[in-house]
Amino acid sequence: MTLPARDHHDATPVLAIIGGGQLARMMAQYAVPLGLPLRLLAEAPGVSAAQVIVDSEVGDYRDLDTLRKVTDGCAVVTFDHEHVPTEHLVALTEAGVACRPGPGALVHAQDKRVMRARLDELDVPSPRHALVADPAAVEAFAERVGGFPVVLKTTRGGYDGKGVWVVGSAAEAEDAFAVAASTNVSILAEEKVDFRRELSALVARSPSGQAAAYPVVESVQVDGICKEVVAPAPDLAEDLAVEAQQIALKVAGALDVTGILAVELFETTDGRVLVNELAMRPHNTGHWSMDGAVTGQFENHLRAVLDLPLGSPDARQPWTVMVNILGGDVGRLYDGYPHVFARDPRLKVHLYGKDVKPGRKVGHVTAYGDDLDDVRERARHAAAWFQGDLGMESE
Repeated sequence: MTLPARDHHDATPVLAIIGGGQLARMMAQYAVPLGLPLRLLAEAPGVSAAQVIVDSEVGDYRDLDTLRKVTDGCAVVTFDHEHVPTEHLVALTEAGVACRPGPGALVHAQDKRVMRARLDELDVPSPRHALVADPAAVEAFAERVGGFPVVLKTTRGGYDGKGVWVVGSAAEAEDAFAVAASTNVSILAEEKVDFRRELSALVARSPSGQAAAYPVVESVQVDGICKEVVAPAPDLAEDLAVEAQQIALKVAGALDVTGILAVELFETTDGRVLVNELAMRPHNTGHWSMDGAVTGQFENHLRAVLDLPLGSPDARQPWTVMVNILGGDVGRLYDGYPHVFARDPRLKVHLYGKDVKPGRKVGHVTAYGDDLDDVRERARHAAAWFQGDLGMESE
């Protein structure tokens, strides 16, 4: 439904959000206390964000006329995902719609080929890489970087482990090229980095150039999906933490990012950091900040895209641990509340209003305190209970 036109005397800008997932839903949580009206383009009725944003329409983000209709009268448009076609964002910008981030920035999160080329220009440390046209080119690339295995990625469209292959021979690369041919994308080959762990450096940046850097966090990936985040990253050398933040700030400025930028990095076994991926939206590795930082990533994203002064990204507690709740055998997540709340009155739970499906992100829990082992155990226990891994059964 679309609400009646707002009184023209009300100068509060309307913010349009494209995409109805949990990121848009959580933006709405922080728009409420700020008094910001939102308009949503949802991909289907009843999706996560459409449950909480009243002014919502269902439509296809790949259709320019739909995008024009939803953004009409809005001061700014921002995004729950990075899949809106770049040419549509250019058309909206030319029509006077403030897209934040804009197409010139967002294309670096949409297209890994463009991202790698620009990071090379900026002399940002990255894994060795090359575009490859066929399995023979993959074999030649492997020879240049010390042999197989190597990582293959589709240049567009991959997320949560999709569109990524670790191959041990040229023959194993054939599946990647079959997918590329069917989806009209290219394949990027990258060296398989010998890394100690994965890190994430998150920054918020406004159109006027103000930026705020969050503590660098450790993210734990399982089957290509972020499972757990620890803030700050334990035992991270101060010089590497500073370098990671400086990389994120440099990239945000050079690419003219507005809103949240997440820079996912490898901490290598020989003590370096290398950029793995970029995301220009609130990010799973920043969910800890909702409860663990003075100003969480969703509020700072809203402030940034509206060019309002940014809030402090400082941590409230020495340690914060966020664990994703993945769909399991339990059908009713609500049944988990009595136990987890009774066991841990300080626990924070965020459910996304999604149908429970195996492996699907349906929520997250956050614990914080001054003892990392205790905080980690509390968060892991709660997430496991919701997933049914500790004996909770649906009724």
